[in-house]
Amino acid sequence: MVDKNTHSYDASDIQVLEGLEPVRLRPGMYIGGTDEKAWHHLPVEIMDNSIDEAVAGFAKKITVRLIDSKTIEITDDGRGIPVDEHPKYPGKSALEVILTTLHSGGKFNNNVYKTSGGLHGVGSAVVNALSSNMDVTITRDGYEWHQTFSRGRPTSKMERGAASKAHGTSIRFTLDDEIFGASAVFKPIKIYRMARAKAFLSRGVKIDWHCAPELLTADMEIPTDTTFYYPNGVADFLEEKTNDKPRILPRLFSGSVDFPDDSGRVEWALTFLTDENGAASDDGFFASYCNTIATIDGGTHESGFKSAITRGIKAYGEKVNNKAAANIIGDDVFDSVAAIVSVFYKTPQFLGQTKEKLSNPEIAKYTENALRDPWEMFLASDPKTANALLEFIINLANARIRVKQVKEVARKTPTKRIRMPAKLADCSKHGIAGTELFIVEGESAGGTAKQARDRATQAICHCVARC
Repeated sequence: MVDKNTHSYDASDIQVLEGLEPVRLRPGMYIGGTDEKAWHHLPVEIMDNSIDEAVAGFAKKITVRLIDSKTIEITDDGRGIPVDEHPKYPGKSALEVILTTLHSGGKFNNNVYKTSGGLHGVGSAVVNALSSNMDVTITRDGYEWHQTFSRGRPTSKMERGAASKAHGTSIRFTLDDEIFGASAVFKPIKIYRMARAKAFLSRGVKIDWHCAPELLTADMEIPTDTTFYYPNGVADFLEEKTNDKPRILPRLFSGSVDFPDDSGRVEWALTFLTDENGAASDDGFFASYCNTIATIDGGTHESGFKSAITRGIKAYGEKVNNKAAANIIGDDVFDSVAAIVSVFYKTPQFLGQTKEKLSNPEIAKYTENALRDPWEMFLASDPKTANALLEFIINLANARIRVKQVKEVARKTPTKRIRMPAKLADCSKHGIAGTELFIVEGESAGGTAKQARDRATQAICHCVARC
């Protein structure tokens, strides 16, 4: 029995968390956990803000600097976070509000950003809350502005610094051992690949990479300093990744198409890889993104892309009267593909706070419709290559069908495999050696023989009529 007098439940039991306290209390709700994957997500959130400035046309250069194993700095030459007083919070700058208040920022206003990767509020404020220190420098309105924070709270007032004609935002933060543990460190290879991916997803944007030399080892095979620049976006990156590999398409299938009603666009690049013998390659990959965010678990943009490519190759097979094309399914087409699809959309919907799967149902249709005509035209423009691709995929389909048939046969009992007579009582031992088959006539003879036999080695077959 529960003593109601000692287990009261009233208004005093209701806890009210203020500011960024909920983030520190339950970080998993905002970044998916406190493991290595989670703390490597923090730089992504800061960089997404810089990328949004670039995609919107306000920034041309971003710098990622890994200062030490726990500290990273990301800088852009965009407009700079606003520093004037926020009308809803007298006495606080917009900068302080953005970095200390959940669900604040310009991403909720389509007049500020046409597309954005940060609509869910998992952004700078969350990074601030989970950092032991954060230093922010804003350059705009003719001056530098500076403010510091610790674990989500301001540790200084925003101060105006030297005069400057430049513009942009620079955020440096350090992982908080109280949240992630003392062993939490940034892995240079992960940050390097993140910066490279953001560059090829943002056509024409330069991203400078700098890493403290002492953080690198020879096996990492990454430079201390480099610049990522892909003027043709995903097409340049895929060309770089596959130009030294055997592939069926000498020329990549790539392009960019706007969605209806100015709601966004899709960019893509595609080829098919083979090994030295012309068989399917194990080096293939398929990567998808929404608003430059990696959608690791796929989503509707992947579905639309795959549907367009699969239907297009089947339609081409029908056009050239190759009946075997009817057996093709999506798994055959994408068995050795190397492809990237990247969508930009005004109102993306993701499953999970870390945005790993896109769920907008309309994007599947938009993406499929966008690729249908370009893909059909691509195939029609080079019949020799299209025929080679069709034969390659048909071979994969035939191999899949053969494997399926073998598995189906293996699942069947020995009796079903060799179509034994219905009146057979088989023995349990397999093979001819050491086994016997007795053939008898009539139901009664069959019953008597079954009772007297050795089930392990003797099989009985009785006939209801003359065998």
